[in-house]
Amino acid sequence: RDSGAHPDFRTEWWYVTGWLTDDQGLERGFQVTFFRVATGIGADNPSRFAPRQLILALAALADPARGQLLHAERAERALEPLAGAGLEGTRAWIRDWELTLDGNQYRTRIQGQAFALDLNLAPAAAPLLNGQAGFSQKTADPRHASYYYSRPQLEVSGSLALEGRELRVRGRAWLDHEWSSELLSAEAQGWDWIGINLHDGGSVMAFRMRGRDGSTLWAAGTLSGDGAKGRHLTPDQVAFQPRRLWQSPRTGKTYPVEWDLSVDGKSWQLVPLMEDQELDGRRSTGVVYWEGAVRLLEAGRELGRGYLEMTGY
Repeated sequence: RDSGAHPDFRTEWWYVTGWLTDDQGLERGFQVTFFRVATGIGADNPSRFAPRQLILALAALADPARGQLLHAERAERALEPLAGAGLEGTRAWIRDWELTLDGNQYRTRIQGQAFALDLNLAPAAAPLLNGQAGFSQKTADPRHASYYYSRPQLEVSGSLALEGRELRVRGRAWLDHEWSSELLSAEAQGWDWIGINLHDGGSVMAFRMRGRDGSTLWAAGTLSGDGAKGRHLTPDQVAFQPRRLWQSPRTGKTYPVEWDLSVDGKSWQLVPLMEDQELDGRRSTGVVYWEGAVRLLEAGRELGRGYLEMTGY
């Protein structure tokens, strides 16, 4: 049931990120996200057209051959059968864009102007609960929290349509499902988040909430071994330290695209697949942020791959 929508909460998202390899061995990153937003408008309006819930969707492809993201976005009010988010299981859609869970396998289909995705995503293990049994605090005050689980190590197969060609692809992905009515505290400027599939079969999720002066207000994470139950990481076990900056030529925003990480006593580095993975979502979510494919290194050796998201810069 919790894989479906929770319309009594203000904000909810299903967030899929991963790395794809085509038949020629070329590697790309991809992202598909569906948001459900309760507007607080029209609760007493009997019309089925009242915009009580909005469905937003973003998709992006990180292709090093281009050097910047290809992306597409949509926004609609929830209105059967055109757009919605199902209650009994994962099904979020806007017209022919969709993310669904059928049995134990996800499928997403996205048709943008520059690219299209048709992917199957098979989980390797049960959902991984973040925080305390799935209750993930964002500050010391538990009012600022979300319900949050992850599906790491998704085995991906399917197709990518690009430049008039249909490419067979395979890879690894990560799904986050999170819902809340209050995430950010007044002191918070944004957050830095990673979801990494480790090559040994494990996974690491870590984030920090960032203050307006760049300091860390709160941090946490979940570390798991191959198929093992995740272990909750407390604020003193997670530290993000910016390493190298990149400035967007379009917005002028400056993002740390390389990081030093300290996670549970381990020293790691994050390096991007490419620098320019800034996503302009102003036609849907209204937000510009950096969200991209990264490698996790330890003393120069690659431990895993996943995604880094940075907001509020």
